[in-house]
Amino acid sequence: MNNNRSKLNNTQALPWDNPRFRNWVALVRAEKAVVRELTRALAPLNLKLGQLDVLMNLYRHPGQSQHDLARRLLVGRSNITMLLPQLEKQGLLRRESDAQDKRIMRMHLTKAGEERLMEALAIYTALIDRVMDQSSVEECDQMGAIMRKITESLKDE
Repeated sequence: MNNNRSKLNNTQALPWDNPRFRNWVALVRAEKAVVRELTRALAPLNLKLGQLDVLMNLYRHPGQSQHDLARRLLVGRSNITMLLPQLEKQGLLRRESDAQDKRIMRMHLTKAGEERLMEALAIYTALIDRVMDQSSVEECDQMGAIMRKITESLKDE
């Protein structure tokens, strides 16, 4: 093991000496801090992040099928299958049979679901504002452009 370490030191810099690595770690830590804070802030609403994702997507795209929702959220259908009954039990969404294909269930937010989503979005946007206030509009735009490039470069083809 000692030989491998000395070889790494002689032929390549350690990853943490590379600014790209250090900045990537900073990005990941920032994301984890935001997720931790948002999770804490949503707890009084009895909402988890995955549930918030579902509510936001159903608000923006009502009547989605479970398959479409899973694809939009980049998760497996089994993940969605676990979230939907929880949200139904809370009275936040309802499932209805598709008019053309009874095997497909279409999902819609209830009035209570829309109200809970609006409360959650107020919390979410306040957190985003708090975090992003540390940057200028130009820096925020640049950060967004870089994140979209990263996302695009890692897309499945």
